[in-house]
Amino acid sequence: MGNIEQNDINHIIDNIMDDYSQGRDIDSMEVFHQPDMDVIIDILHKLLRVFYPGFYREKVYKYYNERNNLAVLIEDIMYHLQQQIAIVLHNRDEYLDCDEECTEREAYLITKKFFNEIPKIRAYLDTDMQAAFDGDPAANGKDEIVLCYPGLLATTINRIAHELFVLDVPLIPRMMSEYAHSRTGVDIHPGAVIGKYFFIDHATGIVIGSTTKIGDHVKVYQGVTLGALSTRKGQLLHGVKRHPTIEDNVTIYAGASVLGGDTVIGHDTVIGSNAFITSSVAPNSRISIENKSIHVENQKVKKEDLDDSTWFYII
Repeated sequence: MGNIEQNDINHIIDNIMDDYSQGRDIDSMEVFHQPDMDVIIDILHKLLRVFYPGFYREKVYKYYNERNNLAVLIEDIMYHLQQQIAIVLHNRDEYLDCDEECTEREAYLITKKFFNEIPKIRAYLDTDMQAAFDGDPAANGKDEIVLCYPGLLATTINRIAHELFVLDVPLIPRMMSEYAHSRTGVDIHPGAVIGKYFFIDHATGIVIGSTTKIGDHVKVYQGVTLGALSTRKGQLLHGVKRHPTIEDNVTIYAGASVLGGDTVIGHDTVIGSNAFITSSVAPNSRISIENKSIHVENQKVKKEDLDDSTWFYII
């Protein structure tokens, strides 16, 4: 391999700079109006210490007293959250002509409203923790649920993101939910409305759309989709209820899909694995898929013929 020649580098740079000048969305260089993902993640980690003070701590823990520690933590989170909100407010039309002082002031008011909701959010999370403990016989204690269950982590981040979504904060709630998605395999849009005692068991592969409404005491297993029936109209559907309503005391087992904005799953219903539902279900229903027959043939194999590729059963 020869050395890279400067003329070749200059030619490549010229081509890319010409491509940047096309005026397309992908060519935007408004980097100062974009929030910082690393800062958002750091805010989430610090908020976990606020929500679960006995479970998440600093790596170097300095103890003065509980109030002073909390004061330092809250001030730090509020400062950085306010700065990130001030940046994203420029994405809202009403702030396009707002100067820096104006956006900083509005960002502070939003940040203060969010922090005033923390006791309410923690009250919901306490019920989620209880639902996980009551719903999983494998749980040895609530400390295990907080520290080890990806479902509770996803729910916690969603409840944080949802509160910011309700406050009409652009971008940041989605960034939070996508971080939770990358960490847990659970994709919950921050617009989804979720009641108390919500339990996600096993977590991986769950999708909950933006206009979903979920009641109290709902339990969902891995691979469940609460989604839209069709999105072919694209942005024409923005703001339209496209995702289902799940009433109280519903259990949805692994791999089930419930689709459509007009679909209502009545209270005290159980939906079996792999069900595909696109219309409403009456309360107290049991939905199941009739099992297909499985053929099992016992092959008699001589011991000397065994190797790593041998299958004892054909299904």
